[in-house]
Amino acid sequence: MANIEIYTKATCGYCMMAKKMLKSKNVKFTEFPVGMNAAKREEMIQRSNGGRTVPQIFINGEHIGGFDDMNALNKAGKLDPLLAA
Repeated sequence: MANIEIYTKATCGYCMMAKKMLKSKNVKFTEFPVGMNAAKREEMIQRSNGGRTVPQIFINGEHIGGFDDMNALNKAGKLDPLLAA
């Protein structure tokens, strides 16, 4: 099972969609809220090579981007193999 990490904000619609997609695939993920946590936000920016928007999604330590990127992987049939790794 893949190690999935997602940096989010409570009011972010894209974050909600990303979490909904992951839940629909029955995978567990670790969520890091960055809204009121400056240290986690800075960690997210560094890990994602400057990504400041949420969500920022990592699968097995590899940055895959935000919701649109994850959705594109899903539509291309490439997300499930990543999640199963």
